[in-house]
Amino acid sequence: MEDRDFDVVVVGCGCAGAIAAFVAAKKGKSVLVVERGEYAGAKNMTGGRLYAHSLRSVLEEYGAGEVDWDDIPFERKIVHERIALMDKASACTVDFSSEELGRETCDSYSVLRAPFDQWLSQLAEQAGCEVLCGMAVDELLRNDDGAIYGIRVGEDRITAHVVIVAEGANSLLTERCLGAPRPRPHQMAVGIKECFELPAGVIEDRFLCQPGEGAAMLFAGDCTHGYVGGGFMYTNKESISLGLVATIGHLQEADTTICQMLDDFKKHPAVAPMISGATLVEHSGHMVSEGGYDMVPRFVYDGCLVAGDAAMLCMNLGYQVRGMDFAIASGRLAAEAACEAIDSGDASCSALSAYKEAMESSFVIKDLKAYRSWPQVMDGWSGMFNEYPSMATAALNKLFTVDGSPSVPLKKRLKPIVKQYGIVKLARELKRAVDAL
Repeated sequence: MEDRDFDVVVVGCGCAGAIAAFVAAKKGKSVLVVERGEYAGAKNMTGGRLYAHSLRSVLEEYGAGEVDWDDIPFERKIVHERIALMDKASACTVDFSSEELGRETCDSYSVLRAPFDQWLSQLAEQAGCEVLCGMAVDELLRNDDGAIYGIRVGEDRITAHVVIVAEGANSLLTERCLGAPRPRPHQMAVGIKECFELPAGVIEDRFLCQPGEGAAMLFAGDCTHGYVGGGFMYTNKESISLGLVATIGHLQEADTTICQMLDDFKKHPAVAPMISGATLVEHSGHMVSEGGYDMVPRFVYDGCLVAGDAAMLCMNLGYQVRGMDFAIASGRLAAEAACEAIDSGDASCSALSAYKEAMESSFVIKDLKAYRSWPQVMDGWSGMFNEYPSMATAALNKLFTVDGSPSVPLKKRLKPIVKQYGIVKLARELKRAVDAL
């Protein structure tokens, strides 16, 4: 192979990019990471949740003895799960806690991406990578045969044997330089988040958690004014991340904005007590891919691989949202395939196809395929966001209200509520959802 400035150039220093750089450096390759933000994590608003299995796997193989798990800037171990269906004034909440959630192979953590991404960046640098922040990649360089051989940053051209694009969900490089299709409005969502500062003890009291442990909560229904989307809440060490995600297609139809939705959401009787007395310290927005397997673009090219959110590797099941564990795994697999190709002296699409094969054999693509039809089910399931929360409220009011009137059997109290919506319609919708899950 002809001489290049670097073996591998990685665009983006988030979960996928930093892990790709770390693994490639550990395999003895010269690596440059170019990050658009002023520092890693500067433009990443996610106050979310990391399922730890993929990170643990990478560190056990490539960082064994070098990385102390307790030094990773996680916020809290999630041991409390909550899911709520909301109408305008009420919420029906499922609350689940279990020791299984905290077991080492099943553990997950709330994270604030600014400190977490900086830690990932330092991990890559300690492995030998060069990290260049505050610079945007304008173009992927192609040779006469159409193969990618580097990047252009302003007037500077930087060459590499393999370029790994991991610049996030709103990837201009994949669209402009690799021909990836622009996602359709119903396949993308707008995420909006606010972070509220609270003392650790208050958070633990409010969410019934031990020190160092935390809760995660997902909402559906009136939080997005009945449009497809949902709310989320994650407890951090000394703050609460609270926000909404709503699909762009449905926001175009809405009679309000996502900012107004968030304002109303914070005032809801089921939400306001969570942030009572808290201080707002951050407000931010982000694009989120919602289309699942069917919106994953091509991610192997001559001289180039695509990983993480840039490859639309995200899954929202309503009760579970995953993306960071997908990003970490894809970054690792991209780096391993790139190094193998470089060692063979061939960085063609054919040589790099080991990445595609590895991805299809991994949990990433297998999980996305398993729930392939779910995004379409959710997109057309207006009842979940409108009538279902109202039905749940009406049913539970019948169940728990005592006003001195003679009681009637539960079946007679609940049947009219379900009948009004349509028993056959309800059964059909639930079957379709169960089949998709």
